[in-house]
Amino acid sequence: MTRQHFKEIFLIIIGSLLFAIGINYFAIPYRLSEGGVIGVTVITYYLFEWSPGVVNLIINAILLVIGYKFFDKKTMIYTVVGIIFSSLFLFITEDVGHQLNGDTLLAALFSGVFVGLGLGLMFRAGGTSGGSAILARLANQYLGWSLGKGVLVIDIIVIAGSVFIIGQEKAMYTLIAVFLGSKVIDYVIEGLNSRTAVTIISEHSEEIRHFIVSNMTRGVTILEGRGGYSQNQKDVLYIVINQQELVQLKQTVSSVDSKAFVVVHEVRDVLGSSFSTS
Repeated sequence: MTRQHFKEIFLIIIGSLLFAIGINYFAIPYRLSEGGVIGVTVITYYLFEWSPGVVNLIINAILLVIGYKFFDKKTMIYTVVGIIFSSLFLFITEDVGHQLNGDTLLAALFSGVFVGLGLGLMFRAGGTSGGSAILARLANQYLGWSLGKGVLVIDIIVIAGSVFIIGQEKAMYTLIAVFLGSKVIDYVIEGLNSRTAVTIISEHSEEIRHFIVSNMTRGVTILEGRGGYSQNQKDVLYIVINQQELVQLKQTVSSVDSKAFVVVHEVRDVLGSSFSTS
């Protein structure tokens, strides 16, 4: 095994611990549910007091047969590691949680954050926690859904069925936790290095380019474009900047060319040395 493999497995183990804390410390004490397999696991705990760790391991062992047919060897090994450690930590941390101040909304928020962080780290390392995570990876592979979206859709289906056990109010709190968790998953996977991409089409592109390079000290990509109606050749400027720089850029573009066409795109993650210290 390489150093990278050890790093990825370490992330899966840490993710499994955070996942278990989110369930046992925040969700179960407030009688909240979850989505996917862990949601079924929590419901069986409420109904029969079966150990979440044991039930999670059994159900995921069955679903692992499905994942085995679709994933490569590395993903399967990492998923097995994720299932074993998430089940182990669920068993170890069982009954450690208690209601802190009776604030169910706060518990739902922290449950979503911890579960989202845990699953996100496991996904980022190349594995899953099994269950709905396996199904989410299938949706990502064959339907093009983000992993967060896949988990969210599957979780909502399970939560809808849990209403009869935990009640409508708790189910709504659970939806908040699951929705927040899905967003955290996407941010962990895609990165928190948020930037803004700007596309500029202007008759004065050279003047705008000079400002970006000289005053903002940013690189800019010049693309060759042609108007669909006029058929005129134009330079298209493309630049990735910080949110704080966006206002300055828009003001400059407006002052140079009030008729410039500007499109602003949200960028979740940026790789490159030019952004490492900005």
